[in-house]
Amino acid sequence: MPIPEDVTGDEIDKDVRQELQSLPKTLAEDVARNLVMVARLLDEDPEGAYGYSRVALRLASRVAAVREAAGFAAYANQKYGEALAEFRAAKRMTGNIDLWPVMADCERGLGRPEKALDMAGAPEVHKLDKAGQVEMRLVAAGARRDMGQLDAAIVTLQSPELAATSVQPWTARLRYAYADALLAAGRESEAREWFAKAVEADRDGSTDASDRLAELDGVEFVDALAEDEDDEVQAPAPSEASVDEDKDDDKHDDLDDDKHDDQDDKD
Repeated sequence: MPIPEDVTGDEIDKDVRQELQSLPKTLAEDVARNLVMVARLLDEDPEGAYGYSRVALRLASRVAAVREAAGFAAYANQKYGEALAEFRAAKRMTGNIDLWPVMADCERGLGRPEKALDMAGAPEVHKLDKAGQVEMRLVAAGARRDMGQLDAAIVTLQSPELAATSVQPWTARLRYAYADALLAAGRESEAREWFAKAVEADRDGSTDASDRLAELDGVEFVDALAEDEDDEVQAPAPSEASVDEDKDDDKHDDLDDDKHDDQDDKD
């Protein structure tokens, strides 16, 4: 797959670059450039990211960072079985448990919420950092909702991290998930409160909390561009009936002129 000339491979994280040092230099550069493309396209063009991840995987399947990147690319394309296999491979290679929450979410994607809940209660969770534990809580709550256990999902999300006043990278998503669960349970006033709190914490636009809040408030957004386009639409062409009427009027005018001419000749 073509790679833009401005992509050198030096853009990758230093830890990944260190992993690639086990490869021949030219091969390492090729793999690095493909990994950069995966990272660039993952959010905006998941299919493109997946394509580059497959190239990197063919070139260096024994590098944990490559397996992890392939896992995230597959996950972004809802290829949950494939993603889970890649994450498991990366975990075996490194012994790192950071991928535990996303592995559990893959189980949800495969229609196995019970398995995701088992993983949420596993000893590995205690080894996660705070961000990983919050992510695991979000996955567990999602699994509860998958099973129709709305009240249990709400309780799962009730935590010190949710109640904290300080804003952390996970705060907006946690508040949003809590608000969404409350709304699904029919607790609209509470849901509105937490959507508002999610808006306050969502500094990078990672959720659509503002839209959800506006929807609850009955606010309708008007597309100004669409209105401008409507204003520029030309007036409709005259109907055939109006054209015929105009022609008849012209005929009558001509007849009247002929009558006047005849009268003038007689005079």
